[in-house]
Amino acid sequence: MTTEWMDKESKYYMFVVRRQPVVIARGEGTRVWDVEDKEYLDFTSGWAVNNVGHANSVVADAIAKQARTLLQTSNQFYTIPQLQLAEILVENSALDKVFFCNSGAEANEGAMKLARRYGAQKRNGAFEIVTALNSFHGRTMANVSATGQPHYQELFQPIPPGFSHVPFDDIEALKGAITDRTVAVMLEPVQAEGGVNIPSEGYLQNVRDFCDENELLLIFDEVQTGIGRLGTLFGYQSFGVEPDIMTLAKGLGGGVPIGAFMATDEAMAFQPGDHGSTFGGNALTCAAAYASTKFILDNDVVDNAATVGAYLGQGLNDLMSRYDFITEVRGMGCLWAMLFDSDITPAVVGACNDAGILLNPLRPNAVRLMPPLTVTKEEIDEALERLETGIKVATA
Repeated sequence: MTTEWMDKESKYYMFVVRRQPVVIARGEGTRVWDVEDKEYLDFTSGWAVNNVGHANSVVADAIAKQARTLLQTSNQFYTIPQLQLAEILVENSALDKVFFCNSGAEANEGAMKLARRYGAQKRNGAFEIVTALNSFHGRTMANVSATGQPHYQELFQPIPPGFSHVPFDDIEALKGAITDRTVAVMLEPVQAEGGVNIPSEGYLQNVRDFCDENELLLIFDEVQTGIGRLGTLFGYQSFGVEPDIMTLAKGLGGGVPIGAFMATDEAMAFQPGDHGSTFGGNALTCAAAYASTKFILDNDVVDNAATVGAYLGQGLNDLMSRYDFITEVRGMGCLWAMLFDSDITPAVVGACNDAGILLNPLRPNAVRLMPPLTVTKEEIDEALERLETGIKVATA
């Protein structure tokens, strides 16, 4: 049955991703089952999307109720789920206003447009944005240009101008990249796709101070680090540094596609007509996102992500102590990477599939682990056992 679906994909779907040979049919909590009814612990979470677990009943009920009530109107009109979601995000963050869209890429595009409007109004037309090397901001053309990884850009030249890239965690390099044309700095608090790179103590605060001194906007791309992933509701809270603009997506919808960008009142430079979206903020996705976010707040899911995430980190470090070819473990909350001394990731991921744990192949020599934030210590123990089994098989 698996091969039948793989053949269908080969016939009908654009070959733009190298899939793992697993056809997932259903999920519950931290676990998923394939079409052969094999069970796995899902430590990919839909690329850090399923923060409240698969088939969360609260989110499912909200979707079902909203689907029977109202799906879509357009932003010509007020809708209740959109405003409920806006309120819960603003009231629990340091930002003042929010706009909803459909993905992280759209959220980052909106944030960059907002920064340019701010530059036109308050920075004599400044429009350039400084981002970091090894960053990842999305797949649209502007986001490809913003992303500090040349291999995402090489095939799509000429890419849109307006971005420069400096090493992550290097405040002096950042200062040296600023010109009169610069309007903003955009960073991920933790670089997720870039390798789970955590900044040194004080770096983000130094960036914040420098932006304040030079009247620059600080944008945090929290598409992956937001909504509890780092063990705080928003990643910026883990570092005590507040942005002027913040983007969200992935975990915001509890599994449905939704994105958002938020801004302080000072940074809010849009006027009516400057931005919009047909499907952005539709009733169905907002109802799901509100239910998911409220579930996270009401059930101390963020605290669980911090506590159980630290437990996962300890277990990964214990594994590293037993195997010389594991060279580094890094992460926080429920976002972790394990690095190897050679390009064994494909073998490790394949063996771990057989052992019943799904991992994200981050680099040829690194895997990423992103369990649901509702994962338990018992599931962590089980996952570590399966991970070690896969590692042993892959390196035998």
